[in-house]
Amino acid sequence: MHYLNEIFLKKICMSCLFYLNMFSVVPWSSLIPEKLSLCKLSMKPLSDGPPDPKSHELRSKILSLQLLLSILQNAGPVFRTNEMFINAIKQYLCVALSKNGVSSVPEVFELSLSIFLTLLSNFKTHLKMQIEVFFKEIFLYILETSTSSFDHKWMVIQTLTRICADAQSVVDIYVNYDCDLNAANIFERLVNDLSKIAQGRGSQELGMSNVQELSLRKKGLECLVSILKCMVEWSKDQYVNPNSQTTLGQEKPTEQDNSETKHPETINRYGSLNSLDSTASSGIGSYSTQMSGTDNPEQFEVLKQQKEIIEQGIDLFNKKPKRGIQYLQEQGMLGTTPEDIAQFLHQEERLDSTQVGEFLGDNDKFNKEVMYAYVDQHDFSGKDFVSALRMFLEGFRLPGEAQKIDRLMEKFAARYLECNQGQTLFASADTAYVLAYSIIMLTTDLHSPQVKNKMTKEQYIKMNRGINDSKDLPEEYLSAIYNEIAGKKISMKETKELTIPTKSSKQSVASEKQRRLLYNLEMEQMAKTAKALMEAVSHVQAPFTSATHLEHVRPMFKLAWTPFLAAFSVGLQDCDDTEVASLCLEGIRCAIRIACIFNIQLERDAYVQALARFTLLTVSSGITEMKQKNIDTIKTLITVAHTDGNYLGNSWHEILKCISQLELAQLIGTGVKPRYISGTVRGREGSFTGTKDQAPDEFVGLGLVGGNVDWKQIASIQESIGETSSQSVVVAVDRYLDFVRWLCAVSMDELLSATHPRMFSLQKIVEISYYNMGRIRLQWSRIWEVIGDHFNKVGCNPNEDVAIFAVDSLRQLSMKFLEKGELANFRFQKDFLRPFEHIMKRNRSPTIRDMVVRCIAQMVNSQAANIRSGWKNIFSVFHLAASDQDESIVELAFQTTGHIVTIVFEKHFPATIDSFQDAVKCLSEFACNAAFPDTSMEAIRLIRHCAKYVSDRPQVQSEYTSDDMNVAPEDRVWVRGWFPILFELSCIINRCKLDVRTRGLTVMFEIMKTYGHTYEKHWWQDLFRIVFRIFDNMKLPEQQTEKAEWMTTTCNHALYAICDVFTQYLEVLSDVLLDDIFAQLYWCVQQDNEQLARSGTNCLENVVILNGEKFTLEIWDKTCTCMLDIFKTTIPHALLTWRPVGGEFCSGSSSDAKEKLVKFPEQKLFAALLIKCVVQLELIQTIDNIVFFPATSKKEDAENLAAAQRDAVDFDVHVDTQDQGMYRFLTSQQLFKLLDCLLESHRFAKAFNSNNEQRTALWKAGFKGKSKPNLLKQETSSLACGLRILFRMYMDESRTSAWEEVQQRLLNVCSEALSYFLTLTSESHREAWTNLLLLFLTKVLKISDERFKAHASFYYPLLCEIMQFDLIPELRAVLRRFFLRIGVVFQISQPPEQECGVSKH
Repeated sequence: MHYLNEIFLKKICMSCLFYLNMFSVVPWSSLIPEKLSLCKLSMKPLSDGPPDPKSHELRSKILSLQLLLSILQNAGPVFRTNEMFINAIKQYLCVALSKNGVSSVPEVFELSLSIFLTLLSNFKTHLKMQIEVFFKEIFLYILETSTSSFDHKWMVIQTLTRICADAQSVVDIYVNYDCDLNAANIFERLVNDLSKIAQGRGSQELGMSNVQELSLRKKGLECLVSILKCMVEWSKDQYVNPNSQTTLGQEKPTEQDNSETKHPETINRYGSLNSLDSTASSGIGSYSTQMSGTDNPEQFEVLKQQKEIIEQGIDLFNKKPKRGIQYLQEQGMLGTTPEDIAQFLHQEERLDSTQVGEFLGDNDKFNKEVMYAYVDQHDFSGKDFVSALRMFLEGFRLPGEAQKIDRLMEKFAARYLECNQGQTLFASADTAYVLAYSIIMLTTDLHSPQVKNKMTKEQYIKMNRGINDSKDLPEEYLSAIYNEIAGKKISMKETKELTIPTKSSKQSVASEKQRRLLYNLEMEQMAKTAKALMEAVSHVQAPFTSATHLEHVRPMFKLAWTPFLAAFSVGLQDCDDTEVASLCLEGIRCAIRIACIFNIQLERDAYVQALARFTLLTVSSGITEMKQKNIDTIKTLITVAHTDGNYLGNSWHEILKCISQLELAQLIGTGVKPRYISGTVRGREGSFTGTKDQAPDEFVGLGLVGGNVDWKQIASIQESIGETSSQSVVVAVDRYLDFVRWLCAVSMDELLSATHPRMFSLQKIVEISYYNMGRIRLQWSRIWEVIGDHFNKVGCNPNEDVAIFAVDSLRQLSMKFLEKGELANFRFQKDFLRPFEHIMKRNRSPTIRDMVVRCIAQMVNSQAANIRSGWKNIFSVFHLAASDQDESIVELAFQTTGHIVTIVFEKHFPATIDSFQDAVKCLSEFACNAAFPDTSMEAIRLIRHCAKYVSDRPQVQSEYTSDDMNVAPEDRVWVRGWFPILFELSCIINRCKLDVRTRGLTVMFEIMKTYGHTYEKHWWQDLFRIVFRIFDNMKLPEQQTEKAEWMTTTCNHALYAICDVFTQYLEVLSDVLLDDIFAQLYWCVQQDNEQLARSGTNCLENVVILNGEKFTLEIWDKTCTCMLDIFKTTIPHALLTWRPVGGEFCSGSSSDAKEKLVKFPEQKLFAALLIKCVVQLELIQTIDNIVFFPATSKKEDAENLAAAQRDAVDFDVHVDTQDQGMYRFLTSQQLFKLLDCLLESHRFAKAFNSNNEQRTALWKAGFKGKSKPNLLKQETSSLACGLRILFRMYMDESRTSAWEEVQQRLLNVCSEALSYFLTLTSESHREAWTNLLLLFLTKVLKISDERFKAHASFYYPLLCEIMQFDLIPELRAVLRRFFLRIGVVFQISQPPEQECGVSKH
């Protein structure tokens, strides 16, 4: 009968639903009572004891739930949107479900879960608060409590499996609850609970069998994996698969892949067979937009952050209230006024009630203000006293200290009377205060188990006598209070006391019966709580947001990644079940995918490290302990590398380490002998001494130790891995830099083994370079930046085998790269070939250096036509080789360089122009290698050859544009061509030994002389800055002997060469170079080197004589000034001022040490003074040669002497070469300047020669040889030159304006000279003046009679005195003629006819 009724009821309900879905005009009020009846029917209690499946109560309950499920599952869009129907669900169905959801009857519980799933699928936008209650108070509680049965947990987790398979539901749960400040963290708590179940935590307390535990763990893992799959699905639009493989989680393509419906495909692809109906889930939220909030990811993320801050603050408050309040205020989540804090204490139910009471009862001023505000926010109007007290004490637990209670009761009493001012019972607030205190005491007395003797009603009434202003309160009133408190104690509100038991509160249950009993008690309490909460929220309209943005996944994952990782790690660690391992690996793959998509680095690295750890490839336990799960882990790791390589970043390190070790394991499995496997793990050293069944020490890192090795197992592992080989992991990764960088790092780890380096990863790097060379240049240059740096390090590896492999690989790659050629102004070749340069610079191994040179030579010989920017690296390598001491290296490098300069430059000069400077610099380095002088000379010849290229093809230099765009086109041939050549030649001069530097100097000036006509004026300025470096004191050798040699040879040579160039290009150089040349000549005569000083004056003479005709007046001024400066600075004044040590000459009585100490500085001084004396003589001769032309004065002296010997003066004879001198180009003032110099030099020499005592002291001190020093030649030659200048000017018709000054100077000089001659006592000294007197007398005899009168009258007395000396015949003959002419001019006598050749005008 009951069965027929059930069938009948089902048919009626289905019919009603059909018509309701078809016709929306049916009155809803007619259906609601039916639904209400079903809800009431489902809530009828069952009889005590074990449920009877055939009992009417149970069957009716099950039937009503089935009917409700059918109604909900078949409800159409009209049902889902009607407000009345929705309200009926909230008010009746959810309340009924809260009771049945904790039923111990499996059928009832399962139906309740199904109804909840349907509500979640179809009505979640309207049931936000109700869904929270279901999760928080029922499902998650059942998962967390240790008393629930396996069946209940199993059914809950089955339901969660279906929920977790729907991406929309998973994201919605997070958005609507975890990001709601007022809601529980459902998603976080769900993941944590599932993680604990998946780890098997609490299974012992539940008393489950191993099979049950494993099943539950699998379900937990399945749920976690489903959640992660949903998150992957939700963010799939942001993922790009580099290999265009199927997306994660799809083993085989399904028929739905090609269907047009997108959402069902999404659900089924990542869901399970028990997933929510895709059609239903696709419509979630679509019919109730008025109930849905706007999906703003940024806003929800802010809310989540605020919620975390609040939770952190609450946690701090529950430990230290003031610290928690301070934290919330610092974070801007709580106001600073007492009212704000009081409101927070009122509204926040998560605060610890004891801490709230302690905080409110504290005597601190601010705490009091908060307490007053807290009490004032209560409204006790119209409430009786006990009700008001109950309401007051619901929010916190009274502190134990009496004074704190006193303060709280005092304020409560005042507030109560303030809210009930019309009452007449209490005379004052004191009455209320005392009564409240007494009620607290009564509650404690009646309901505390520690109090044995309970207070009676009479005792209570008696205790309260006289409290109402010395009067009693009515006994009936006090009696009613007593009865009410006895019936129900004053406590906090019920929901505050219902907390989920923590692990510490769980007790081990001795038996299944006790567990069930305890579970039933918990379920009864939980049902009450859930029902109360459901009734409380039945009328609440809470907006529900249907998530749409993929950005939600990021905070979801960051929130839950730790429990996910814990579950998967424990599963892989503890369980060998293949299904568990498969789920864990799939979960890790999903987690890595999410972390990669959103670039969450820490989490991504953690998951990849976990995956790598479970491969057992990088741990010490070794591959011999590998199981199937470890092999599957390896496969998963490599799959991750394939599918997520674009996003792995630093996680590549762990993956590549595993692949490296995998390769080693495969080699071992194939039976390769250890000596052919170059090491394994850093720090593991040893040698192979065992047989095939013994593991060599090198394999310790893979765990191949301890007894015999099961080689069959290793082979089996290799076979299991199969095609998942490390070989297949070298792929073209779009975001390649991290991959390449970490592959290089792993390669370095392999190579760092001192005895057994491995080159597996290095080989992969070579392969990557080879196959990625076709990428666009921008990408390739970034790849090579990393790989090139790695080759730099590997090429310098102390193990020559490794370095040779690196260099040879570089050679092969370079040859392939150079085949592609390069356009102008690009630098890819330069970047690519840089490792050769680095290796050559850092690796000192002759073998490697020789190999590098040979590789470069091969490139030049085979790819010269394609090389562009790479020439720089080539010449840099040869530059480094040029300084080597190994003959073969230097020889090969120089041969190749010569080939480039002579042949390649000839054919491809425009392509090599950018590296022309490097080529010259390279040749310069060859020239400077002192170990190979023949090579040095040949290198200088090649530099000379380079100058021909620059001269023949200047247009190529001018048109080429590169990194010198700021250089004017007309100057490019100088900057890129001539300057490097001349600069490097100057470097050779400054660095090399005498023969090489002399050759370099010669070539440098040859180039100047040959091609100088093409140089611009400002180029010469740059050029001579280089040239003058030869004379730079700072660059001269420090050793005195080397310095002397340098000055005598190189400086001397350079000085003459400079003057030659100046003379050749005078018109250009006179403006830009003359000052510098004079300065350099001045420098030369200042040096303590006689040869250089002589050369300085000689060069000055040559420059002036050869170019003086073209000098301007300004240049002549500079020339005279230069000579004047030289004169002044080289006069050896110290000859007159020097004194021996102690004021007198030190005899040989002093000790040798003292003598050496004294003589050393004196010798240096004397040498310098001697050079100055030489310079003075040279300069006197220079002036004479400049003014009168070389040898003119000597010829004149010879003729004068010859005439005197003939006793006849030919007054009309003139020297033929006289007019070749520069006299006619010099102004009178310039000549006077020179004359002043000569006379100053003459007077100094006279002063020194006259100081016999000083000369003696110098002679005894060792100055100038065996005889006393003298300056006779300086004394006579300076005066002779001066007299020639004066007499020449005196006879010059073009200088009539200066005659008067000349005559005066002549009279003074000549009379002074004659007077000095009369003072001479030394016969040798007088003999030195013979030619001077002949010159003087001859010149005077040649002047006109008028002038002769003036001179003769001036000199006559002095000449008479001279007659007393024993003069030579020639001088007496001239004097005779002088006196005879005096007689004629002054008409004292008549001249003989034959002697009348003197002019009278």
